[in-house]
Amino acid sequence: MQQTPVIAIVGRPNVGKSTFFNRVLGTRKAIVNPIEGITRDRNYGTMDWTGYKLTFIDTGGYIPEDIDVFNAATRRQAQMAIQEAELILLMVDGRENPTSSDVTLAQFVRESGKQHLLVINKCDSIEQDAFQHRFHELGVPEMHTISSLSGRSTGDLLDAVVEKLDIERSLEEEENPNKISLAIVGMPNVGKSSLVNALLQKEQTIVTPIAGTTRDAIDTTLRWYSKEIIIIDTAGLRKKTKVADSIEYYSNIRTIQSIERADIVVVLIDAEKGFGKQDKTILDQVISKGKGLALLVNKWDLIEKDSSSLSEFSREIARQFKSLAHYPILYISAKTRQRVSNIMDLIWALNDRINQKISTTVLNKWLGDVTRQLPPPAERGKVIRLKYMTQVSTKPMIFALFCNYPTLVPIAYQRYLENQLREAFDLEGVPLRLSFRKK
Repeated sequence: MQQTPVIAIVGRPNVGKSTFFNRVLGTRKAIVNPIEGITRDRNYGTMDWTGYKLTFIDTGGYIPEDIDVFNAATRRQAQMAIQEAELILLMVDGRENPTSSDVTLAQFVRESGKQHLLVINKCDSIEQDAFQHRFHELGVPEMHTISSLSGRSTGDLLDAVVEKLDIERSLEEEENPNKISLAIVGMPNVGKSSLVNALLQKEQTIVTPIAGTTRDAIDTTLRWYSKEIIIIDTAGLRKKTKVADSIEYYSNIRTIQSIERADIVVVLIDAEKGFGKQDKTILDQVISKGKGLALLVNKWDLIEKDSSSLSEFSREIARQFKSLAHYPILYISAKTRQRVSNIMDLIWALNDRINQKISTTVLNKWLGDVTRQLPPPAERGKVIRLKYMTQVSTKPMIFALFCNYPTLVPIAYQRYLENQLREAFDLEGVPLRLSFRKK
């Protein structure tokens, strides 16, 4: 399979890197805001340009000096993107003269030995293109003027990227059964980015003790044996009443969108803080979307434990949220990597379950057995007869049951059927929906 070339977009803060990233991907994947420093981690996205597949990396604003705790980490992320890329797009603001940060970064890009282009952004008209002469001092001979906001000349730039890379057109790829997407969600500062870094065994995303360090939903590919897992690190989900600004609001939206596009979601819980109402709200969201679900209790290394600590914690979670009895729970430490190696086995087993298609013949034999064992109770003097059953879909897993009085099937009996179904077909971690229909 042809490797997709990687193009890193680098530049100082607020020159329009994320706007360009969103423009070429055709989606609002990165948060864009006039405030500097919104993007911090490396954000990946793959697009198709006239038959050529290209992977872009959006990076945080490169500042040579350390103004706050994030500058050094963001700069390191940009440097790693440059090392990883085959081509670098050095972006500057065409409405301003080159700054000392532009000069420093241009020198770093030149010294990297990688192919590179200078992208002069925010040139909204032909008249503004004339100002490109100001950027000759950066020492990058090939320059392109564009407007990321309006899309002006971005197609010409993509043509230049393809020509510079000298790549072949991509063949249409078949759906890969060995590829899944995994979203890691939870409240702020529970260790989501630390877990991503532990799984990848490298510093992929920035980790600090400050809640809200991750803002975008960051996709990263992990190859595990012959399998490919797209890991989506997300911003922490707060209660709506505690969302302080527009950046956090859009971070929440990105996280919810990440849940929707994931095959499997792991919800991270802070072992020190315990299981709270917001954790339950997050779990409700995941279950309502019909996604495969596992619960990871992080920071387990910080808990003073005895032989019953684990079982007591599990019982407390089940007491607060009875449905979690049907979902796997793993106790880990992203910091010490305790049990982190078990996560991928758990995820892939869960992937097999959510894709399971149970034959109609097998389901109806099972239905006959469980209804003989415990027939539906009579309701309002009506005898309920379940006549037929079939699986309608996977992800979410929906089963249609045809009967004479679908609206009269008691909730308690629906739960009985669900529990028996889970036990018979090993559906731990899979949200189920039973749809009772008239026949």
